[in-house]
Amino acid sequence: MLFNEIIGLPHIKNHLTTTADRNRIPHAQLFTGQPGSGALPMAIAYAQYILCNNSGGENNNEEAKACNLKFKNYSHPDLHFAFPVANNDKVKKNPVSSHFLEEWRTFLKNTPYGSLYDWYQNLGVEKKQAQISVHEAQDIVKSLSLKAYEGGFKVMIIWMAEKMNIAASNKLLKLIEEPPNKTVFILVAEDEENIIQTIRSRCQSLHFPPLSEADISQALIEREDCTPAIARKIAHQANGDFTKAIHILNKNAGDEQFEAWFISWIRSAFKAKGNKATVLELVAWSEEIAALGRETQKSFLLYCMDFFRQSLMMNYKAKNLVYLEPSAEKFKLENFAPFVHGNNIMEITEALENAIYHIERNGNAKIILTDLSIKLTRFLHKKAA
Repeated sequence: MLFNEIIGLPHIKNHLTTTADRNRIPHAQLFTGQPGSGALPMAIAYAQYILCNNSGGENNNEEAKACNLKFKNYSHPDLHFAFPVANNDKVKKNPVSSHFLEEWRTFLKNTPYGSLYDWYQNLGVEKKQAQISVHEAQDIVKSLSLKAYEGGFKVMIIWMAEKMNIAASNKLLKLIEEPPNKTVFILVAEDEENIIQTIRSRCQSLHFPPLSEADISQALIEREDCTPAIARKIAHQANGDFTKAIHILNKNAGDEQFEAWFISWIRSAFKAKGNKATVLELVAWSEEIAALGRETQKSFLLYCMDFFRQSLMMNYKAKNLVYLEPSAEKFKLENFAPFVHGNNIMEITEALENAIYHIERNGNAKIILTDLSIKLTRFLHKKAA
């Protein structure tokens, strides 16, 4: 993947190429960005720039051309990947990234801007909690102890580094601090706070902003043959996430189902005040969502959080920041917005964040969601200050 294939972010491209051209490549870097911001594609492009000696032009000689060709299939022998995995029908015990390289390369070809949830769907493990385990860390140590196949740099890209468990983090700590000569670690994460401090302190951090609407719109026009009008509308709805833009374009974002669940939930919560029978509806709703995979539950609750924030902005007349456009009949965002205000948004957000936290830690989803639903009935009936 070449830098000219990465959407936007010219300042980051310039920074990375400059460090490589000046031979001042940090041995450990942390790329942090939200889904669809391009942190993983940028890490791969940077690795390709380093390994193929692309300075002065990304196809500057025959040797570089041969090297760049190996990156077409993400199969360069000195490029290594680690990413979250879990047991599935193919691997029953102690899964590591090397067991899933074929699926990983297909994922990168088809959805280089894909999210963790997209990857779980590719693996068929969306109902499990994937991780980067100590077995993975042992594989990393082993592979980086060998000499570079082509005699130059070795690059290890650890995607979703926050999924490293404590044992894996401790196992890699010394290697990240003092790697072998000409070894580069690139950690890619969405939430750097979930990476242990001792690893973060040893990495040079680079933060990726959301992609601009103009960049997403241009990419949709050039790559997906979108009309300018549709591209602009989708870019506004995508909120800086190119993967979401593609999902919206292909009408497979899953937001339609999330929206239906959310509206059903909200309507039951409104009716529950003074109507005990409606509590049964909330319990039934909780059971329905609890039957889904944990990653789907987390994605849905993040969607709910975003819906409440968009409602808050609509309520406070910041319409230029509102990109959500509910498609359900008889539900208008402007009618719901007044019920989300400064006197309840913090409580709603905290309750959703706590629910996500407990679901991530394998809490009983039915109990967590029922508790959240009952709290929501109280929060939504709070009066604005």
